Amino acid sequence: MRSMLRVRYYTDEHYTTLFNPETGFFARVEDEGSPEPVWSRHGPELIDISITNWCDRGCPTCYRNSTPRGPHMSLSDYESIMQQAATMGVVQVALGGGNPNQHPAFRDILRLTRQQYGIVPSYATNGRGLQSGIIDATVEFCGAVAVSAYRPYRETGTALSVLIKAGVRTNVHFVLDAESIRTALSWLRDPPNFLDGVNAIVFLSYKPVGRHHTHAVLARSHHLDEFFALIQEASAPFKLGFDSCMVSGLVSHTMLDPSFYDACEAARFSMFVSESMRMYPCSFMEPIVEGIPIRGCNILEVWCHSRLFAEFRERLLADRCPDCPHKKMCLGGCPMFAEVNLCQR
Repeated sequence: MRSMLRVRYYTDEHYTTLFNPETGFFARVEDEGSPEPVWSRHGPELIDISITNWCDRGCPTCYRNSTPRGPHMSLSDYESIMQQAATMGVVQVALGGGNPNQHPAFRDILRLTRQQYGIVPSYATNGRGLQSGIIDATVEFCGAVAVSAYRPYRETGTALSVLIKAGVRTNVHFVLDAESIRTALSWLRDPPNFLDGVNAIVFLSYKPVGRHHTHAVLARSHHLDEFFALIQEASAPFKLGFDSCMVSGLVSHTMLDPSFYDACEAARFSMFVSESMRMYPCSFMEPIVEGIPIRGCNILEVWCHSRLFAEFRERLLADRCPDCPHKKMCLGGCPMFAEVNLCQR
């Protein structure tokens, strides 16, 4: 059955992974007496893949500068990633862009990911291009879909309605910056009707890269204090999630159970591949770092031995906050953009 729990033992790394492809449940369990794993030497467990940089929306917060001139990843290049991903034990891929569901071969991408390679695809969409064929393929092959929330939220609401009505596990991606946090507070206090049936809102911390840098990153403020207070009340009719860039704030300013979130997993358990077939620890590094070309290359070799990945790993795992009681939970926050860290150090 498709819902059967998948168990993988990594005896040389002293831990086991558990994954339910139907619910998305995933856990790492270290062997008795062994420390929690720091990074997976067998390769990433999740790959974030931009299959296109095509998008016609032109959002000012787009960190990838996507336009209607953005190129698509070829189906053959995508399949070459899947071939290696399957051998490394990758269980999930997150498809992004641009707007991934407007890739001309999107249904083929979903089908071969799930049917041929046994990997569960999910994707984030701006809400455009969700024709019936895309919805049918989403229902058949995907684990979940995230709709990015963009003002004035009419397209967001329409896309949510279409996906939820089709029975798709649907989340909202909400980018938090110094301005949008006011909307987030409003939604937490009094959720708008178009959020009915949503599985979760995932809050993503704004990073100062991409098309425009006019948006201010989150900073200490009474709005942020209220946000942290509201998320602890757990009164919303949907789940709440956060990207790892917000963990430094969560551990510093809330009493939430730390077992429910992880520190940054870039170069430890996850990685990013651009539509140009360049590999990075994190997608937000693309505008500022030259990635590693992987067309025809061994991804596991790059993962384990490339200078880019090794140096990122070392920087992330360095003891950057020796006196902080939360350092084991957030690993010092983002090693690339210090301004997005929300702790008090």
